[in-house]
Amino acid sequence: MSASGQEGEHRRWVIGPEAVGERIDRFLSTELELSRTRVQRLLEGGEVSVTTPDGPLEPRKSEPLEAGWIVEAVVPEPEEAPELVAEDLPLSIVFEDDDLAVVDKAAGMVVHPAPGHRSGTLVNAAMHHLSSLSGVGGRMRPGVVHRLDRDTSGLLVLAKTDRAHVGLSDALRARRVKRLYHTVVWGHLREDPVTIDAPIGRDPRNRKRMAVLEGGRRAVTRARRRASWIAADRLDVALETGRTHQIRVHLSHLGHPVVGDPIYGRGGAKGIGGAARVWADELDRRVTRQFLHAAELVFMHPVSGERMHFRAPLPEDLQSVVDWADSGS
Repeated sequence: MSASGQEGEHRRWVIGPEAVGERIDRFLSTELELSRTRVQRLLEGGEVSVTTPDGPLEPRKSEPLEAGWIVEAVVPEPEEAPELVAEDLPLSIVFEDDDLAVVDKAAGMVVHPAPGHRSGTLVNAAMHHLSSLSGVGGRMRPGVVHRLDRDTSGLLVLAKTDRAHVGLSDALRARRVKRLYHTVVWGHLREDPVTIDAPIGRDPRNRKRMAVLEGGRRAVTRARRRASWIAADRLDVALETGRTHQIRVHLSHLGHPVVGDPIYGRGGAKGIGGAARVWADELDRRVTRQFLHAAELVFMHPVSGERMHFRAPLPEDLQSVVDWADSGS
């Protein structure tokens, strides 16, 4: 499909209801984390194909997507992109069989190589510890079905075979994968439980951030209070969709940013005064990274059909914060 003849990362999407009507260039910009200009060059260069129920379609950059369309793109790797190498790095493997592996990612570990993080990633570690990884996600993302932010800890599933990868990706798109997170946010929810249904797109003022935007992709987050502290709530958060930075963006939009979030949580304790301010300052001191942990993962095995259910306890750095706050200090 590549008109340039360059070997690159091949990506494929089956368009669901949440993306219907969105411009193809905006959709690909979000999915590929590329500028609209770069995406438009891919479209012009024949690196993007669209298959509709009526046959192939040559897409315009403003083409509105329709349900059931299959969109495929080849993103050429930068010429300087290094070969991936296996690295003997610590990796907590919760479960493994011939088709997939579930790992408990440590905070601070990037999931896959990218500019600025060419080594030391979860993928580099998985290449050492696992016998194989699927190739569906592209050369620089073998086995990666979904991601966690660098400073988010917790459960992640990796595909070892292409069959498992396709099955898991389809389940994610169909919202058949349950992902439950534990987080702590500034302030107290006015409504509990709460559902946040607000579209998310790349912030036009800062391409490194996401934001709630009219015309963004539909995003739904459900949150329930687990504990109420002096100036913060501990929440269980479930994802119905999986947009980049979704939990962090939605909770900040709600007025309750994640404690320790360096991008969306700055100034989160603003307005807290009196004795609560002293407590909030101590919480802020104790939380050394964003308080967000992927605690639970439930899905049907893509090959055997067996129900898989995994839980990961809070890592020590976050558990120590919970112990302190629960003690009423």
